[in-house]
Amino acid sequence: MDSGVIASMLQHPLTSAVVLLDAHGQPLAANRVAQSLGLPATLGAYAEVLESSRVQVANSGGMAACVLPGTGGGRLEGWLRAVSDEHGQVMAFTLSIPEPMGADGTSRWEMGLDSADHGLWDWDIPADVVYRSERWTRMLGYSEQPLPNNLTALSGLIHPDDHALVSAAVQAHLDGRTDTYTAEFRLRQHDGQWRWILDRGRVVSRTADGRPLRMVGTHTDVHHHKLLEQQLREQQAQLEEAQRIASMGSWSWDTLKDALWVSPDFLQQLGVTQQRLQGIRDILRLLGRPSVAHLRSAWRKIKHEGLPVHFELEINGLGDVNPHHLRVWAQPVFDGNGSMVRLLGQLQNVTEQRQTDALIRWRTELLNRVSALGKIGGCEIEVDTRRMQWTEECYRIHGLRKENITLEQALSLYTQDSRDAFEAALLRISDGGLPEQLELCFYRNSGQRIWVQVLIELDRREGLPPRFVALFRDVTREREANERIELLAHYDRLTGLPNRFLLREQAENAIREAHERGQVLAMLLIDLDGFKSINDSFGHATGDNLLKLASARLHQHLRNSDLFGRFSDDEFIVLLRDLSEPEDAGHVARKLISALGEPLRKDHVTLKLGASIGIALQGEGLSDFDSLLRAADAAMYAAKESGRNTCHYYSQDVLMRAQRRLELEHALQGALEREEFSLVYQPLVNTVGESSPAIEALMRWNRPGHGQCSPVEFIPIAEECGEIVRLGEWVIGEACRQAVVWDRAGLNFSRIAVNVSAVQLRERGFAERVLEICRDNGWSPSRLELELTESALIRDSDSLRRCFELFEQNGVLLAVDDFGTGFSNLHYLNRFPVQRLKIDRSFVQGMLDDANTAEVTQAIVHLGHALGMQVVAEGVETVQEDALLRQQGCDEIQGYFYSRPLSPRDMAQWLREAEAGMRLGARLVTPADAS
Repeated sequence: MDSGVIASMLQHPLTSAVVLLDAHGQPLAANRVAQSLGLPATLGAYAEVLESSRVQVANSGGMAACVLPGTGGGRLEGWLRAVSDEHGQVMAFTLSIPEPMGADGTSRWEMGLDSADHGLWDWDIPADVVYRSERWTRMLGYSEQPLPNNLTALSGLIHPDDHALVSAAVQAHLDGRTDTYTAEFRLRQHDGQWRWILDRGRVVSRTADGRPLRMVGTHTDVHHHKLLEQQLREQQAQLEEAQRIASMGSWSWDTLKDALWVSPDFLQQLGVTQQRLQGIRDILRLLGRPSVAHLRSAWRKIKHEGLPVHFELEINGLGDVNPHHLRVWAQPVFDGNGSMVRLLGQLQNVTEQRQTDALIRWRTELLNRVSALGKIGGCEIEVDTRRMQWTEECYRIHGLRKENITLEQALSLYTQDSRDAFEAALLRISDGGLPEQLELCFYRNSGQRIWVQVLIELDRREGLPPRFVALFRDVTREREANERIELLAHYDRLTGLPNRFLLREQAENAIREAHERGQVLAMLLIDLDGFKSINDSFGHATGDNLLKLASARLHQHLRNSDLFGRFSDDEFIVLLRDLSEPEDAGHVARKLISALGEPLRKDHVTLKLGASIGIALQGEGLSDFDSLLRAADAAMYAAKESGRNTCHYYSQDVLMRAQRRLELEHALQGALEREEFSLVYQPLVNTVGESSPAIEALMRWNRPGHGQCSPVEFIPIAEECGEIVRLGEWVIGEACRQAVVWDRAGLNFSRIAVNVSAVQLRERGFAERVLEICRDNGWSPSRLELELTESALIRDSDSLRRCFELFEQNGVLLAVDDFGTGFSNLHYLNRFPVQRLKIDRSFVQGMLDDANTAEVTQAIVHLGHALGMQVVAEGVETVQEDALLRQQGCDEIQGYFYSRPLSPRDMAQWLREAEAGMRLGARLVTPADAS
């Protein structure tokens, strides 16, 4: 038992003689009163006298009276009490002997009761009257204050948590179910504190029919004992926890009976039961020869010298594959004759420490080898589990933070050819091959390409699982030094890929070789979707970083035999050689699209890219670099038209569309200066009251010799080639100029609306330029409405918010065009100052034949009104459509039902007729209709 516990039990100011006994009745310590009476020697000689009392206390708890021979032929009367741990296991006993009789003639019984903190009580049960001795009240501090003499009132002093237990024990005895009444509980003292009491009693009188009449008993102050028990349990728990943390346990061996005991917690750590380790022979069967020798040497030292020893054992066969290493401390215990009867001690499981020691020794050797060679990274890979460990230098070479990394994660950084070469080398070496040296290529997360020289060998050291040992040396600078001149002339400086000149040279050789060998060859033209938008929004530095990350991501998924280069700003070319089937080109393209779809992170910015890939296969008519490039370019634009982020094979139809696109792109150049563009105007009729109509300006392109070109066809091309910015400014300026002409002529209309491209919105200073155009033409910004597509609003940015804030401050109106066909959601509607929603014509034209479509238009009207916006329907052509939209609460209606798009002169005439009072509910006849 812990020495601190013993001291605390003996240093309390008790008036009794107290002796602390072990579980076998042998004295461990005594207080001063007990020592003055010579009790330790008496108890040592008469331990067997207490045997029956110890058994009684251990089994039933509480206290037991006992009598021992005293000095001078007298007797010593005392109380024996068990000290238990938190699990109820008896750890020790205390024996309390009252002080001898005083000189004043006080009876030994009274003296004993008082010194042992006993208080008497006598309960008249029918009358519920309780007599208490003075000691009873004094131990609770109520000596100066009267207490009630009925049990019901006295029950209020019992701790609430103990009340049920006490009541049950009393009732059981009153009912005759127990011979005596015994209970331990807490009573409230006069100062409000709680005190532990041992209450014992017995019914001494009953009626003829067995009803209890009188019950007497004692209250014993056991408060200090309870505190000592709690302290002992806490210290025992602390000891057990400390042993558990240190992987330690206790043990004892009865040398006479060969009975071995090991603490349960330690057995649990080893995964073995006590039944398996009952004697020293069970231990010997689990030991190897070295450990048996250690054990016998320790036994000889204990037996001959009688001194404590410590040693270490290696135990096998406990269920684990690996042995357990145990550090053992042993202390002999001798009887009165000097014969050894028992060994006591501690055990510590040092298996992990021994494994760690072995690993540290290996790593030290590895680091020494690395230090001798210079800045070289070390790596170990367990053959069976493929578990991997890296040195710090290895992390640095790979550009990674020091954290756990698997072999698969590490190999994912490498190009496919390098991964294949590394895995093949491991397989050859594990089959008994010699160490190998490889030169491998990988890409850091930053996009930097690294070449490493790797030396791999197999380590089969005794005591350790077989493992590969690999040494990495960064040879990137050596390769770069050899390639620098060629790199400057033939490689793209940003990405390090072949530029278009080297790519053409390499591709022509590959095309010729594929033709001679009859191999399948494909060209992939990769265009990064959304790159221009990111470059404009985040700047060229971010755009450059994005290109480097994207090129690295693409390169990781290509073979070394494939040609890969940067062809233009955001375009890459891949030449796939020796394909098994033409369909394999599509598989590779989809893999590259998937790779780019993963978020790209750089400088705390996370971006996502897509890719449109055109595929051209070498064949008839596509036999050289230029023809393959034209075909791949046409297929790439077909992929964009199919919704982007996809791939498309070249065909004759694709070529025709590409040629048409190229023709329009060339025709757009200078078309504005040649005054080939004009505006037509279409009214938006208000459905409520006599409010003035609004006017939308629509752009038309009349190509000389070709006639009208649809905006649906030429506007996307203008957006991609950048011409839309100039065209858009011209539209806003021309619309404002014409609006001023009509306004000065006295024509009544509410506002002029123009369509704005998402490309225009991303232009720096777009809002300032719009306001400048209004000022230059003398047109109020509050009567200008910009119609935006949902795709323009969905891309949030600080510059876009500042643009809209400037519009809102100056009264410029915003409308969402073609609402419901794109990225409709409440988020951007709440985020930006939008005044109107325009229902797309596809909903209007289908609502009469499809109830679901009609419900959609109704829902859009409700949504707009709920957000405080007006709702406009476009594409209205029939009286039935007009009537239904009016019924649904649509605020404005636009379409052929009221007017086709008109020239400025015809639009002026329409406004005059409308102002003259013609009913807008009936279809207006226009010159276009008359014709």
